[in-house]
Amino acid sequence: MNSFEANFDGLVGPTHNYAGLSEGNVASKLSANDISSPRNAALQGINKMKALHDLGMTQGVFAPQERPDIFSLRRLGFSGTDANVLEQAYKVAPSVLSACCSASSMWTANAATVSPSGDSLDGKIHFTPANLTNKFHRSLEPETTGNILKSVFNDDKYFNHHLHLNDNDHFGDEGAANHTRLCGSYGEQGVEIFTFGKYAFNASMPAPKKYPARQTLEASQAVARLHGLSDDGVVYVQQNPDVIDQGVFHNDVISVGNQNVLFYHEQAFLNTDVFLNELSEKFAKTSSEQLHFIKVPTEEVSLEDCVKTYLFNTQIITLNDGTMTIIAPMHCHDNPRVKAYLDKLVTQNTPIKQVKYFDVNESMKNGGGPACLRLRVAMTQQELGAVNQNCLMNDELYSNLTAWVNKHYRDSICFDDLRDPSLLVESRTALDELTQLLKLGSVYRFQR
Repeated sequence: MNSFEANFDGLVGPTHNYAGLSEGNVASKLSANDISSPRNAALQGINKMKALHDLGMTQGVFAPQERPDIFSLRRLGFSGTDANVLEQAYKVAPSVLSACCSASSMWTANAATVSPSGDSLDGKIHFTPANLTNKFHRSLEPETTGNILKSVFNDDKYFNHHLHLNDNDHFGDEGAANHTRLCGSYGEQGVEIFTFGKYAFNASMPAPKKYPARQTLEASQAVARLHGLSDDGVVYVQQNPDVIDQGVFHNDVISVGNQNVLFYHEQAFLNTDVFLNELSEKFAKTSSEQLHFIKVPTEEVSLEDCVKTYLFNTQIITLNDGTMTIIAPMHCHDNPRVKAYLDKLVTQNTPIKQVKYFDVNESMKNGGGPACLRLRVAMTQQELGAVNQNCLMNDELYSNLTAWVNKHYRDSICFDDLRDPSLLVESRTALDELTQLLKLGSVYRFQR
């Protein structure tokens, strides 16, 4: 049966701004309080989606969250009209207002963990929204994320949706940013790699000291149970605590996988040899394909350059001719050491044969590269037919989304703009129109 990987990219929301909310994310902190451009950010994302569609990839669109989050502000004690709520929060708790205006759902890699039907016990594609408990501004997302996922993947014959894990740090779950899958064909059984930062119930085990570990082993194990994955199809590996303390807040900042390729920095994992041996053994049981481990030595690309350029927060995609292409941010092109490494990589004996560079600077400044912007869903042609077709990229949707952004989005936003009641009206008007365009139904609180 024909199978492939679809990418569902998050649309940048109308309140895209730089608040520096993410401790441990170096780029986010460095851009704090800069003036953002929501319109440019959204158009950059849409252009990337269209470019992948034009390369022959199946490309989907994922709607943003409702922001400002008036419901959460009211829950925290601010009252009166919507305008009163915004003004009170601006004066009394500006950091809370920033968090409730965050457009961080644009990084759809954090939206959920996805297991394809080839891996699951019931033969369905499974989705578990990430609870994102480590950061308040992201912990506001799971309920709406679940609503949107159910509207996009809306046929229970093929799709199984789970409630996000318990809202507690012991089960901190950051979604696909700490999860990847290796396989032969996308439709065959594969091996799912769950990378975690700490053990929640064993404080004696290794853990970072400077920055928080956002994913726990226990959360990863819970998702694997929910998705009905076999022990032979799962590998758990701990991320190196030292690299977390150097700004590698998610595993997708230090490694990325696709089909039979694992591309990683030599400092990415703890007990790397043990991990690779287990992965090799389990992969060999599911596929006859050669497994390629592409290790990037520190002497060629430093950890600092990895974080600055997001070398590993790139997408590796398989084109129709079977070769692989890296989708990289322009930061990789503009860094001489990283560019030299990638130029050499495409000449070596691996499936990766080319690199394409994209301008996603608005996302990069806030701490997310091309891989952060997309949720990967391996599926068959039959399963794709069960997806909400209005959310799949084509020439008409590209034109409609571009016009929608140009109609509703502001050219720039600074912190003072977040108190403006007009921004709330503009955002809700835009999202209401988007749900009609994508035929999502009433996925937002303000629509009910």
